[in-house]
Amino acid sequence: MSARKTVVVGLSGGVDSAVSAWLLKEQGYEVIGIFMKNWEDDDDSEYCSSRQDFLDAAAVADVIGIELQAVNFAAEYKDRVFAEFLREYEAGRTPNPDVLCNAEIKFKAFLDHAVAQGADLIATGHYARVRRTAEGRVELLRGLDETKDQSYFLHRLSQSQIDRVLFPVGELRKTRVREIADALALPNARKKDSTGICFIGERPFREFLNRYLASKPGAIQTQDGLTVGTHQGLSFYTLGQRKGLGVGGVRKRGFQSQEGAGWFVIRKDLARNVLVVAQDHDHPWLLSDGLETTDSCWVSGEAPVSERPLGIKTRYRQPDGPGEFCQNTPDGGFTLDFSEPQWAVTPGQSVVVYDAEVCLGGGIIKRAWSTRTTDAP
Repeated sequence: MSARKTVVVGLSGGVDSAVSAWLLKEQGYEVIGIFMKNWEDDDDSEYCSSRQDFLDAAAVADVIGIELQAVNFAAEYKDRVFAEFLREYEAGRTPNPDVLCNAEIKFKAFLDHAVAQGADLIATGHYARVRRTAEGRVELLRGLDETKDQSYFLHRLSQSQIDRVLFPVGELRKTRVREIADALALPNARKKDSTGICFIGERPFREFLNRYLASKPGAIQTQDGLTVGTHQGLSFYTLGQRKGLGVGGVRKRGFQSQEGAGWFVIRKDLARNVLVVAQDHDHPWLLSDGLETTDSCWVSGEAPVSERPLGIKTRYRQPDGPGEFCQNTPDGGFTLDFSEPQWAVTPGQSVVVYDAEVCLGGGIIKRAWSTRTTDAP
């Protein structure tokens, strides 16, 4: 390295960011750790205690031998991320707060703060990679560990943001990251991965939302209008959901449920405040042939070419589905056609588009459609 550059690493208290900081120091960077505090409403609860995470980050910084600073972005998080999160749920959609959190907090508020402190680059423990092309563009690539790849959550970043970011563990598998942490005797080497809402933690989700959204119970019905239960509010359910419906065996008015078959949410009827369910994982209302988005963002710098074969991911944990980019829409979105039906395409979630290992960008799902039924949700 011709010049010693300063990298500010977001130390979350987890093992991925800890190993990222060590790797960068080994590569010759001047490394500074920053712990971001972004949630304060119930920070002393068992579900969200940033104090323990800060103590873990501080212990890691001490072992690695780097400075650790703390910065509070709670106001920015509440205004830019959490308020939008609640608005989407109130509208009956299912948002992904981690996507917005990355674009607005981890790679905007954090990046701006780091640059103001004189940093050349920032780094996080995300499982993704960055590659610079001969044409001067920056590409966001999937992480090498396909089971941990987090490029889905980063697709809303801009070229200018991604140009100043390093993802040190993106070239490693999670098992190797754990091995490095063990070898360094890092205090969080075996710490459990966080799977909760970005900066809010792992908690009973319905109980949490009840503190911010008014509950409006209503009927759970079959497609034919038979009431089989009561929901607690449409905001608490999502398409394809099976667990937590409270619907068991049903036998009434000549209808008998299939013994041992699970119930799936197939529609949220906002006008009637009715949750529609069926004992059919592949119900036509859950299978889509295309979708339309709003608020598109292209981390690649531009939308893909129409009718070009692409990989399309409609949920983080779902595998890519083959499809084609069709066209941009007047309201800033785009449309996609699937080559194979996609399951439970959910308004409010993010759809992310890939060209092999390159993440091109995506948008917020507005609606989906099917050619198998004219009575689409």
